[in-house]
Amino acid sequence: MLNKLIPRQQIATIYELVLTELWEQGIRGIITDLDNTLVSARTPLATPELIKWLSELQDLGFKVVVLSNNGEARVSKFATPLGIPFVYGARKPRSAAFHRALSLLDLEPEQVLVLGDQMLTDVLGGNRLGLYTVLVQPIALQEEGFFTRVNRQIEKLVRLLNKNT
Repeated sequence: MLNKLIPRQQIATIYELVLTELWEQGIRGIITDLDNTLVSARTPLATPELIKWLSELQDLGFKVVVLSNNGEARVSKFATPLGIPFVYGARKPRSAAFHRALSLLDLEPEQVLVLGDQMLTDVLGGNRLGLYTVLVQPIALQEEGFFTRVNRQIEKLVRLLNKNT
């Protein structure tokens, strides 16, 4: 079970992804979390830097879908102006929403990367389906809700246990 919580790659921010290398590895789509992965939880819209990065993704041929546990209003307000498909109320790490995101991308699991800031939701959900998982450092820890803070404590334990194995 512990191995399902370990991402294939860990980076500080989404901007550290080496997109050309991912493309060469056969990655064609990205399922991305929203809050604390793309923007802070209190940032309603994409930043200019993020808009540029998303444009670069599209120019390279990547397909993108936002997969979020947030409600429709939050996710739609963010994704619709960008023209990005989205799945809201995902209940990650449950598989159903990941399958829906894969369907929106119209890609096979081995062609898809999951990008997120939580081991217990994004990484676990992606790894269960055999997706390429990338864990980013959260953008703004002080804005997180109670359950996310609990998850962070569990993640610390997982990291400690993983170092000891």
